[in-house]
Amino acid sequence: MKQRERPYSCGIDAALDVVGGKWKALILWALSTGTQRFGNLKRLVPGVTEKMLIQQLRELEHDGIISREVYAQVPPKVEYALTERGASLNAALVMLGEWGRDNMQHICEVKGVDAPVH
Repeated sequence: MKQRERPYSCGIDAALDVVGGKWKALILWALSTGTQRFGNLKRLVPGVTEKMLIQQLRELEHDGIISREVYAQVPPKVEYALTERGASLNAALVMLGEWGRDNMQHICEVKGVDAPVH
């Protein structure tokens, strides 16, 4: 993993370093319901490529946010789960998700995208 070149300026800076990017928060959301295998994570995070999912899972594991358990069997079985630190990060993201849901119509309008159909 790449070393950071400068110290963090605040807690938000540190948190975004761990969860920043398009896919990590969605991966954490997918793991919030419990342990998942790779194929199921791929289905739960639509649009993510296999390469990107692998990279993001490795970074989250390196940061201590998720755990990876490999079972010695054929075919290979690998499961991912939130660590205690990951669960606390996920809890912090709940409010961000609620804000996004409450403001989704406005966000879609200003970004020029169609609002999701419920």
